[in-house]
This record gives sequence, structure tokens and C-alpha cells, in this order.
Amino acid sequence: MNNSSSSFLILFFCSALLSACSPAKVEFSANLPEEFKNYWYQGQAELSSYKLEQARYGAIHEGKAVLIFVTEDFSRKKQVKLDNPQEAGNDAINVMKLNYMKKFSTGIYPYSMMKSVFTPVDHQQYPHSLKVTTSSQEWCGHTFAQYNLDGNNYNVLLRSYFESEGDQVFSLNAALLEDEVWNIIRLNPDALPVGEIDIIPGTFYQRLGHQEAKVAKATASLKGTDTKIYTLVYSEYDRTISIEFQAQFPHKIIGWEETYASGFGSNAQKLTTKATLDETILLDYWTRNSPADSVWREKLNL
Repeated sequence: MNNSSSSFLILFFCSALLSACSPAKVEFSANLPEEFKNYWYQGQAELSSYKLEQARYGAIHEGKAVLIFVTEDFSRKKQVKLDNPQEAGNDAINVMKLNYMKKFSTGIYPYSMMKSVFTPVDHQQYPHSLKVTTSSQEWCGHTFAQYNLDGNNYNVLLRSYFESEGDQVFSLNAALLEDEVWNIIRLNPDALPVGEIDIIPGTFYQRLGHQEAKVAKATASLKGTDTKIYTLVYSEYDRTISIEFQAQFPHKIIGWEETYASGFGSNAQKLTTKATLDETILLDYWTRNSPADSVWREKLNL
């Protein structure tokens, strides 16, 4: 291979790696408020770190959580990030992407969990998130879940190392996803439903509680002035989750609490997981991959 060919390949792969994470050059709707455009279409993501107190095995374990919000162009058909959105035509749809990660240790072994949620920015026209993926890794093994919107249903794929769960593929009615509540808060908290609602519980809760993926009933409420708290109460699971956020744009998430029975058998007791905002930065993090860029982790106290 000659030098010119090698240079071309290096440039090609570098370009591909950068485009894999970076938000597209979006063509946003003229109907969006200027403050929304200025904040979410400036070529940066919002990264927030949280101090985590995680309930697991009937005890509280310290850890860290990170929420990453960013807009990007998505394929309606393939439900993946578009490499060339300018060539995708009507297949392109702009979404708010949430990457939610948390890490904590239980005794000797650690947990690493991540979910990604893709919600159309035009939530009024497209009321359901297009896709959710969730993975969990710990020393016993790992699991994976994926929800894909298909008309009025979510096609669900589950992969687990537990015999009782195994490999599953099935469909659920396209109810509200607890996992998409975080994106709705950032897009338009006035769109949060209140009262008795149909909802699919969060995939982290399903994983840690070994709960069946299904549409459940919950009572939802929204309270507060300068800061607001959105609360979901699941009587079936004896579980409550509350998310606190700024009432004013950009509706930054301040923290959350989740209370339910943690542990199994005689070790089970009702405990509360808490996450408290530590630091927030706006950053094009996909370009910050050199050893010197570890300073940004220090700014987030990671």
C-alpha cells in the first residue's frame, strides 16, 4: 500500500470515529423556541454527574451517575444514528438522546449500568420514543434489553444470563416509558402526564428487581414552583420514583429518589436510592479523547 492510500485510510477511519458520537448538523424546526435552539444545537452535549446512593441487596452503596443529553439525527426505519442525515430525506428525524450511566460496588464486585433513550424533539407530533437500550454488567454476568417502536407497539428483545429469563422476544403496547420521562422533562415538562396512567417501568428497575417487562399502572403528579418534582407511584410494586428539575429552561435535572424493597428473601427491606447533582458542563466530549482531556473528568468529579 502506498503512502497516499495509507493517509486516505487514516483520514477515513478518524472521520468515521468522530461521526460515530458527534451530533449531526441538524436542520431544526422553525417552531422551536430560540432558547432551545441556542442551547441544544450549539454542537455540544450537556454532561452532568451525580453523587449516587444506590439501594442493592438490602443496603446502600455509594457510587456515581452521569446523565448525557444531546440532540442528533436518527433513522426512523433503522432506528440508529444517521451517518449522513443530509442524504436521508424523510427517514431523518431529530431526537433528544439520553445516555444514563451509573456505577457502584456491592462488597467486592462492581456494577456498571447504562441506558440510551431516543425521543423525537417534536414530541407533540411523535409522542413515543423510538428506541431504548439498556445493559448491565457485574461479576455474575451481563444482560441487555432493547425496545424498538413499531407502530402502536414496542418490540422488545431481552438477553440475560439468568435461566428464568433467558432470551426473549415479544411486543408491548406503546405506553409511556418511564425511561423517556427524563427526555420529556428536557423537551417540554408541561407534556408530562398526571393522574392515573399506563406506563412501562424503567429498565434499570426491571433489571435490578428481576421484574417482568410489561405495561403497569402508576399515579403521576407534578408539583413545585422554582424547582419541580415529578413523581410516579406504582402501587403494584410498592415503588415510588421522584425526579427533581429546574422549572425554568433548560430544565436541568437536579436529582432523583427511588424507593422500593431492595434485597431478596429475609434480606429484603424498603430503601431509597438517591442521586444528587454534583457538576454540569457543556462539552463536545466526542473530540476530547487524549490523555490530557482527562481534566474534564476531574471537572465532573469522576
